[in-house]
Amino acid sequence: MAKISSAFMSLLAAAALASSGLAFAAAPAMTTGGVLTDHKGMTLYTFDKDTSAGKSVCNDQCATNWPPLTATASDKAEGDWTIIKRDDGASQWVYKGKPLYTFKADKAEGDKTGDGKGDVWHVAKP
Repeated sequence: MAKISSAFMSLLAAAALASSGLAFAAAPAMTTGGVLTDHKGMTLYTFDKDTSAGKSVCNDQCATNWPPLTATASDKAEGDWTIIKRDDGASQWVYKGKPLYTFKADKAEGDKTGDGKGDVWHVAKP
């Protein structure tokens, strides 16, 4: 009986943490093969022209070709991860001061076809 009570209490404690908001959310990206990827396994990139802290200059057609890694209203910045507001009002994840993007020409997990594009796009590394 003591084992069941102990297990039950552990479950209750975990549920309380999760419902209280104290449980930690997953990071917005993962490291795969030495580069940052989104949760679908798609490579993330940085843009050399993003030079001002808290600002993305990739808008309009640029953002169509290089979709920003968006953050939701409930996402919270933590550690090296911050969130900025884009010109279109959307929120975008930033890693160590660099806004992150995917590349529309990458079709499968692990594709890195945008690396070096125009000498201004680079895979994001942890």
